[in-house]
Amino acid sequence: MGYLGACNGTRSSGLWQTYYLGRIAETCRKLELKKLSDSPGKIIFINGASSSGKSTLAQALQSALPVPFWHVSIDHLIAARILPPSRPEVAEFEWNEIRPHFFDGFRRCLPALAEAGNNLIVEHIIETDQWCAHLQELLRPFDVFMIGLHCPIEELERREIERGDRRVGSARQDFLTIHKLCVYDLELSSINPLEANVQAVLEAWVQRQKRSRWFRD
Repeated sequence: MGYLGACNGTRSSGLWQTYYLGRIAETCRKLELKKLSDSPGKIIFINGASSSGKSTLAQALQSALPVPFWHVSIDHLIAARILPPSRPEVAEFEWNEIRPHFFDGFRRCLPALAEAGNNLIVEHIIETDQWCAHLQELLRPFDVFMIGLHCPIEELERREIERGDRRVGSARQDFLTIHKLCVYDLELSSINPLEANVQAVLEAWVQRQKRSRWFRD
């Protein structure tokens, strides 16, 4: 299918798609010529509000990149049904009690995957300063490229209602908080054509600094 098949948003014209596809192919050739170093797995990290289009961008990047990348997200774990089923009558199964440990475990698995040599595209919502600091501590040894994915609040709330599988209000809460917590290597808007965002990531990633700005050191 390729990454264009993953896009559920606004399509650009065929002419613009052809233009961006050509640029993406050229950037991929540069990546192949550059030869990724033998250091542990690379991490492209996408931080964005609920319903901002993180999964769409991650899937597109995974299809466009010339080397294998895992696509890692909380939603994948939930879809795999690794969590116990909801049992309201059993207090220890309440989500509010399980949630902190679940997210902590997700964060801790990322360096293990990267240390094993796997390249990762991580989509996540960095909700708090504590989460941000913990991730920085865990991922400091790795080649991390941090992306902030923005989306207008009106569009976030429209998508949230359309999806129907998110707590109403989550998108607004994320919109007001999460991007204040991070310094990014690249910032994108999900209302731009998907092809343009993929190309922007590839070009910026090729030219990335040795150390992500996210680490602030």
